[in-house]
Amino acid sequence: MPITSVTTDTEALTLTVVADFTVPVRRLWDAYLDPRQIERFWGPPEYPATFLRHDAFPGGVSNYCMTGPDGDQSRGYWEWVSVVDGRSFEVRDGFARADGEPNTELPSMRMVFDFAETALGSRLTTTTLFGSLAELEQLMEMHMEEGMRSAMGQIDAVLADLTAFAAGRVTELQRIDGERARISRVIHGTAQQVWRAHTEPELLQRWLLGPDGWSMPVCEFEPTPGSRYRYEWVAADGGNRFGFTGEVVTAEPIVRLVTTEAMTTPSDPEGATSPVTLNELTLTPQADGTLLTLVITYPDTETREMILATGMIDGMETSYARLEQVGLPV
Repeated sequence: MPITSVTTDTEALTLTVVADFTVPVRRLWDAYLDPRQIERFWGPPEYPATFLRHDAFPGGVSNYCMTGPDGDQSRGYWEWVSVVDGRSFEVRDGFARADGEPNTELPSMRMVFDFAETALGSRLTTTTLFGSLAELEQLMEMHMEEGMRSAMGQIDAVLADLTAFAAGRVTELQRIDGERARISRVIHGTAQQVWRAHTEPELLQRWLLGPDGWSMPVCEFEPTPGSRYRYEWVAADGGNRFGFTGEVVTAEPIVRLVTTEAMTTPSDPEGATSPVTLNELTLTPQADGTLLTLVITYPDTETREMILATGMIDGMETSYARLEQVGLPV
């Protein structure tokens, strides 16, 4: 158990938890910012968490749900207030309804996470600030302290599992609910480099090619909300032409890009008959590069499985490996 002290201050309206770990600060920091890792310890063992979105920048949002043994769910959210890379971050943590929107009938609270180096590794001090004594007492009655102790007791096992999240690991696919899939890959480059490689057409045409032998003759992209984009690929023999088109929904440089996507063919150049997906790309700096997280929302489970069965993940890994080799700007 990494927790060394828990202090409740009813005058300052705070709950402070101090935990010590025998790993470097950066390893502990990355565990909190990687959705694949934090969801292994954020919820108690009986209520494991699934993060549907996990930003790490001021103004960002995290959405998660914790699922019990009988399938019952409890949802929550974070609103990211501040981030000092590798040192601290602050969020407003609250309960959410089934649709992910904040549940204003229950209290929210500020949480500050401070990471510090120690002689044996690292120390995490988590300070929860409540809006009133009544809110503090209400959440204590809801077993908040016991839940935090139970959840944080799982962190050591996650930190010890270095190989599962090491840079250089191939593109990873996770089905995170009925319609969504999460694709993760650590790219050996800065967030600025990876962002440019995803938003500058001349760079996209260098790496977003799938298997060898294909070219990308059409690449029209502008990272401006409301703008339309178009990609088209063609095989070396000039056949099998296809592409994607869609709209940029959100573009927050270096951290988050959200687009819609529909497949196009010569007989359907606007993708009118293709399923439309929502693609949410998030870039998070890590010790060994940039964690690329892509959450894709499909119309339904059947469509998701049909598209994943095409070998899509293998094609993405080929492209990401090419990105590291020739696609990153200098």
